[in-house]
Amino acid sequence: MTHQEREQYWQQQVTEWQASGLSGMAFCKQQALTYHQFSYWRQKLLASASATKEPAAGFATVAYPNTGTAKEIDSTGLAVSLPGGITITGLHAGNVALLGDILRQL
Repeated sequence: MTHQEREQYWQQQVTEWQASGLSGMAFCKQQALTYHQFSYWRQKLLASASATKEPAAGFATVAYPNTGTAKEIDSTGLAVSLPGGITITGLHAGNVALLGDILRQL
């Protein structure tokens, strides 16, 4: 069996395991697979799959505008502009946790 054939075989096993809802050990017992080989290929295939995904978003620079007083800035809150023209405004210490909830949904 070539390396590519082995990789395809184990990719199929990992895919079936993910769909099965079983633990790795239970899946291996059910399919008569050697657990340590399954673990090796599962780790290898899942690592290579995550390496091909887009990198996670990075940090952004946050700066207060130069106009206005500190009182005006506090009363308007923070505004976050996202790609695609989405802007979230009115964020302040009392509702900033809501921003995390919103961003997780996008």
